[in-house]
Amino acid sequence: MRMFRERRPLKRWRYVGAYGPDLMLCAGDAHIGPLRQRFWALATPDGRIRENSALFGSGGVLIDGPEVAIDGDGLRARLTVDEIEGVETLSPHGDSYIWTRKQGGARVAGLIDLDGEPIHFDARGIVDDSAGYHARHTLWSWSAGVGLSIEGRALAWNLVDGVHDAAEASERTVWVDGDAREVGPVAFATDLSRVGGLRFTEWSSREDNTNALLLKSKYRQPFGTFVGTLPDGTELREGYGVMESHDVLW
Repeated sequence: MRMFRERRPLKRWRYVGAYGPDLMLCAGDAHIGPLRQRFWALATPDGRIRENSALFGSGGVLIDGPEVAIDGDGLRARLTVDEIEGVETLSPHGDSYIWTRKQGGARVAGLIDLDGEPIHFDARGIVDDSAGYHARHTLWSWSAGVGLSIEGRALAWNLVDGVHDAAEASERTVWVDGDAREVGPVAFATDLSRVGGLRFTEWSSREDNTNALLLKSKYRQPFGTFVGTLPDGTELREGYGVMESHDVLW
């Protein structure tokens, strides 16, 4: 995809999130035209969060295909994503178009060194590859997570409002034992405490407020736990993941 299309800059990113009962983390590499932002965060159930974000420079994170490396603030991590086929969606947006591929329930495993303590990390998560010529003002709410059903089946979900959210052919997906199912539209609470039939309890939150000339971004992504029912009717025994709100001028 070209860097510009009809004067709109290409936005593209890869986000890897891995979620579990003892530790959750994410890492991302985003490009907005010629600008680049990289970030990472690690959250624990006691409410602590470590994070770094850099509009220029490495931000302490390197994402090279399925390989993720993080280094900073007492954290060193070398992780590998066992990539799966994913669900792709192409949608109109403003006067142009946007694309995404979501991998739900992908395994993320490797070694984490946290303040000198080695941790053999093995969790499931979501991989978000996105690109497109988004409208100048873009606003969305998003939820991604993994868990188990009451019957013990492996679950993952990707729910959104604001982008790729048509009544049909959307990116809204629930995975049950790896089987992807599109689900209908969902409503998000403005305080991110609920999406559809899922209730969310926050551990801690990654937040960003950027005002950089042509780029303005108000962003919040809390990590936490979920209870309730997915849009396909599947009831959770346990659930871990993120909620997100993003209001951006780019």
